[in-house]
Amino acid sequence: MFPETPAAVAALSVATRFYSSALFNHCVRSYLWGAVYGTAHGIAFDDELFYVSALLHDMGLTEAFDSHRLPFEEAGGQLAWVFGVAAGWPAGRAARVTEIIMLHMREDVSPAGDPESHLLQVATSWEVVGRHPEEFSPDARAEILARYPRLGFGAEFLACFEDQARRKPDSAAAASVRNDVAGRIAANPLEGRPTA
Repeated sequence: MFPETPAAVAALSVATRFYSSALFNHCVRSYLWGAVYGTAHGIAFDDELFYVSALLHDMGLTEAFDSHRLPFEEAGGQLAWVFGVAAGWPAGRAARVTEIIMLHMREDVSPAGDPESHLLQVATSWEVVGRHPEEFSPDARAEILARYPRLGFGAEFLACFEDQARRKPDSAAAASVRNDVAGRIAANPLEGRPTA
């Protein structure tokens, strides 16, 4: 089910070590939602690259790797470049994981132009605020949530974003807070309070 390349195994080890249980499960679910969506829409993607990006995309929210100056997605993206090069990837492939992580907090990216960034955007927007619920069947939701439960993810993630917003008022996280991310998280059907 998951890629088993050396880089993928190493990314899982890093994620296991530095994330809380809720953030870890979120990152794994982000990979799974993206893979489900990509398969359903016939989007060809680099599985290893997407998996590593999904697992590392929130590293900039962790205590060990939070930057006081850079938005979390930029800090995490730079860390992912270091990870990729250390894993033996060429610099260009390491740069791709940086790009995917940074773009997941930007405007929508075309699946034709950048399938991995598109999948991470779709998956994380579904995970956090319940965007595009029609893309994820009740069976897929039940199976993924049973294996990787939320464990209070919504509240923990909101606290992370509010902290980012206070310290980095020009960041995308701050813009999300100003755009009522709290209300959108609360209304997310994955949080157990379906919208009307």
